[in-house]
Amino acid sequence: MAQGRRARRVLAVGSVLALVAFVGGAAAAGDDPTHPLSEGAAKNAPASGVARSAALYPRDGRRDLTGDDRARYPGAGVLWCRRPDGVPQKAAAAWLIGTASTVMLNAHNFRNRQLETTRPVGDCYFQIGGRNYDFVAESLRLGVAADATRLHITDDWALLRLARPADAPRQPVPGAAPDLSTGDLALPVTLVAPGGHQNYRGDSSLEACTLRRIDPPTEGGIRRARHDCNDGYGGSGSGVFDESGRLVAMQSASLSMNSRHAFDIEFHYGSALLIEGELLDALRQAQREDTTPQAPSQAPSQAP
Repeated sequence: MAQGRRARRVLAVGSVLALVAFVGGAAAAGDDPTHPLSEGAAKNAPASGVARSAALYPRDGRRDLTGDDRARYPGAGVLWCRRPDGVPQKAAAAWLIGTASTVMLNAHNFRNRQLETTRPVGDCYFQIGGRNYDFVAESLRLGVAADATRLHITDDWALLRLARPADAPRQPVPGAAPDLSTGDLALPVTLVAPGGHQNYRGDSSLEACTLRRIDPPTEGGIRRARHDCNDGYGGSGSGVFDESGRLVAMQSASLSMNSRHAFDIEFHYGSALLIEGELLDALRQAQREDTTPQAPSQAPSQAP
């Protein structure tokens, strides 16, 4: 059983390869210059018109982010990276969190499944509140262990420091790990995708959806949350919030990105990593070590 769970977990990261590039809303499904699909997978990828209009599930409750949403979910930003020709393109969601200089995002923006470097940090920048901020390239901290040979859902996180503090509200570091039991559940959540999805019409989106299962802890003491939130290319790094507005997880990848059919807990679901274990420890450490004067972070408002 343990081997089966691990096999499924590694398989899930295969979809990470499809999530990194969001080529200005113009790429077909499977078009990922950073992580190209295999020849067989490319043949099975749908045409551009299909990929850009289809949600993962028959139900699609996504809507555009509003100003009120951004106030309720502070810190929502976008990772932009330059193509080989120098043209910037959206890559993924990213979060200003804890301090005005700390950004949380997915490790797969810079590493593939075999942990090979796919793009340098210097090719990317963080955008929030209509402003662009460069990263300190050598500040990259990856969630993978020093002896790791593969990237998994539960270590698919990274932290970066900005070259200058961002003039924007930030997401507070959770005071504690999510109080969620391992196993099946039905927890109402909201997926906040500041970078949008290729299969959604807007530049950003928000959707009410459900966490369906919490897997046992694996890498770094972190658990995977399986959910039924719609996802699309460019949606990695999106935040998963509970009903009180508290950040509980970060989106990593979804299975069967080119398929639209009913949620299936084993074969058609989204994967997010909970904000706990080594990730939560790293966020707290970044907060302790940051000496930049900080404006108060914006605590989440309570649900009515």
